Amino acid sequence: MTRSLSDVNVKRLSRLIPPRELHARLPITERAERTVAEGREQVKRILAGQDDRFLLIAGPCSIHDEAAAMEYAGRLAALAEEVRDRIMVVMRVYFEKPRTTVGWKGLINDPHLDGTFDLETGLTAARRLLLRLGDLGLPAGSEFLDPIVPQYIADLASWAAIGARTIESQTHRQMASGLSMPVGYKNNTDGNSQIAIDAMISARSPHAFLGIDLEGATCVVETTGNPHGHLVLRGGARGANYAAASVAAVQDQLRAAGLPGALMVDCSHANSEKDHTRQAIAFRDVVAQRVAGNREIVGVMVESHLNPGNQKLGADPADLAYGVSITDACIGWDETVSLAAEAYDALAEAIPAPAPSR
Repeated sequence: MTRSLSDVNVKRLSRLIPPRELHARLPITERAERTVAEGREQVKRILAGQDDRFLLIAGPCSIHDEAAAMEYAGRLAALAEEVRDRIMVVMRVYFEKPRTTVGWKGLINDPHLDGTFDLETGLTAARRLLLRLGDLGLPAGSEFLDPIVPQYIADLASWAAIGARTIESQTHRQMASGLSMPVGYKNNTDGNSQIAIDAMISARSPHAFLGIDLEGATCVVETTGNPHGHLVLRGGARGANYAAASVAAVQDQLRAAGLPGALMVDCSHANSEKDHTRQAIAFRDVVAQRVAGNREIVGVMVESHLNPGNQKLGADPADLAYGVSITDACIGWDETVSLAAEAYDALAEAIPAPAPSR
């Protein structure tokens, strides 16, 4: 009797389009390439204190509707142009969602919102959307969850995040060491910032690990390390961590580890007590700290969509309301504009006026 000892719990293995083929189907345009490269360089300069502007990463908790995402992006691009001398705007474009137990895992994993897990369509939709943002001149930032995904879309991202649920993962620290853009490392769900600091140290170092190349073949990936990292405070089980005392304590931790004190605050998650109406409280507090002189607070993250709140994904995706998140609740567009305007006015005290042109 022959007994199978492999893939006992595997239902099916399906070949996926190689990254190079998807790149050929949806090649990067000259405008998008310029947007990505300039976006990365601007974020690096902000992190290094060479650019006095404040970084605002705003967008839906997750992308589930390309049309709504593009409407939001068009509005955000116009807003970014209005505030560009004091605020650099990056759109939050999250295609992968880590789940505490189970649930919808994001556009890449389940683009039809129906449990069919059409990953090729999901990767195609993600790359197409990022290209459209690049052609708008709007830099994009995303969390990378699956270590295979960056080969398909990372050339179109100007900023990346390692999330609170994967910050302790060796796999994600290795992946971050090879990413081509600045990376934000979130404290874990308990609120422990030292774990994120450890991740930053690890990702700044060279690594060798298993991955895929552009042909989709398994290979050994050897990295040089990514020096462009920063901490992201998102609160935790112990409560919020955006107040001045918490920020100062974490900056002391960073310096003690030999790292720059640059950090960002995520105004959602535990910092808003998972209540989207409280994001503004954290936002205003952090902007006030920056205006008061803490220039190492480089920016904020805000979960924002066309319309406020959230909704549950039911059996029929056609029943979903337009422009409303299906994961975490977001603030609406009007409040996003209002907060950006408040920050722009407040930052006039903290950011020198540009030199007059000659």
